[in-house]
Amino acid sequence: VVSTQSTGQELPGNRGYKYFGAAKDLPGVRELFEEEPPKPPRKTRGDLMKDIDAYYYGYLDDEDGVLMKLEEEVEKKARHLAIEEWKLKKETGELDKELEEEEKKEREEEEKRRKELQEKGQEDDTEVGATEQHTIAPLEVPSQKDVEIELLRKKKMELLLKYASEDLQNMSMNAKT
Repeated sequence: VVSTQSTGQELPGNRGYKYFGAAKDLPGVRELFEEEPPKPPRKTRGDLMKDIDAYYYGYLDDEDGVLMKLEEEVEKKARHLAIEEWKLKKETGELDKELEEEEKKEREEEEKRRKELQEKGQEDDTEVGATEQHTIAPLEVPSQKDVEIELLRKKKMELLLKYASEDLQNMSMNAKT
């Protein structure tokens, strides 16, 4: 951009039109020559999220103690009301009736579960086609000594196969049987 008195000043981005002398100081023209401040950089998602912490979500509202006091008062009132209600029910005998009803419901639900399990068990057996119960013989679990003996026998066999002649192998096999 050329900017002298004799040649005039050209507007940025506007080729061909020049302002000379006092024309540059006219209202409106001066603003055209002033550079606009750069636009602030656009904030990224990371910039926006970096200042969001537990306070933003309200997790640390309890620290000032105000909320705790309010909750204590409400809890005391609720506890007092529950105790009064319980005493009233106990005096009138409603508490015993409620307990009996709850126990009856629990027994009914347990009975229902048992029936369902029995039905499922019968369905599983009928699908297989077996009506009698199957018993499985208990497996004999080898002792630690039995395991060691078997491992030793396998290692001896590997060594015999690797280093011994066929005659010696046959003799070893015949001796074991």
